[in-house]
Amino acid sequence: MKTYTGDRTIDGVKVHVDGRPLPDKADIQRYTDMGFEWGYEGQEPRQLAFALLFDHTDNAGLARSSSEAFMRAMVANLSNEWHLTSESIEEFLRIACS
Repeated sequence: MKTYTGDRTIDGVKVHVDGRPLPDKADIQRYTDMGFEWGYEGQEPRQLAFALLFDHTDNAGLARSSSEAFMRAMVANLSNEWHLTSESIEEFLRIACS
């Protein structure tokens, strides 16, 4: 099981997967040039949603088609410091794809 974490620091936002920086995957799908954000609905949170889904599934098509719903349901509701597990992402996908 992977653990994803996010934090707002003096140096900006930091997002990690199992302690390593999470790539934004903008080379596969670019919603913004401004990086990751969370706590609201928008292009930066959608980039984070896509990156989380892609990292979890390794499926660009599924990550694209689910990123807006995942952004609205999960990413837009994250607080300044957060953590998600691959289990919680899988639970979202089970519900969203049923």
